Amino acid sequence: MENDMYYVYILASSKNGTLYIGVTGDLVRRVSEHRKHYCGGFTEKYKMYSLVYFESFDTIDAAIIREKRMKKWKREWKIQLIERYNSAWQDLYQDFV
Repeated sequence: MENDMYYVYILASSKNGTLYIGVTGDLVRRVSEHRKHYCGGFTEKYKMYSLVYFESFDTIDAAIIREKRMKKWKREWKIQLIERYNSAWQDLYQDFV
C-alpha cells in the first residue's frame, strides 16, 4: 500500500539545543521510535526527543530532496525556521498522541 504523505522533521534536545533532521513516511511512529531509543546513535546520544518542526510532502523524492537541502543549511537558518513556526519550541509530538 502506498503512503499518502511523507515528512521531513526536526528533533531538538532543548530550545536552541542540538538538532536532528530526518525523513519518514510515518511521523508518529518514527518520533515514537526515537523516544523509545529504538534508533540509537546521534538522537539518543544527544537526547533529541522533542519534535519541534515538520513539513509534509506528497512524494518520498520531494521529502528526501528537502531533507538533504536542510541538512546543508547553517544552524542559524534551521533555528529561524523552527522559530518562525514554533517560537516556543513546543513538543509538537504531543499534538499527535
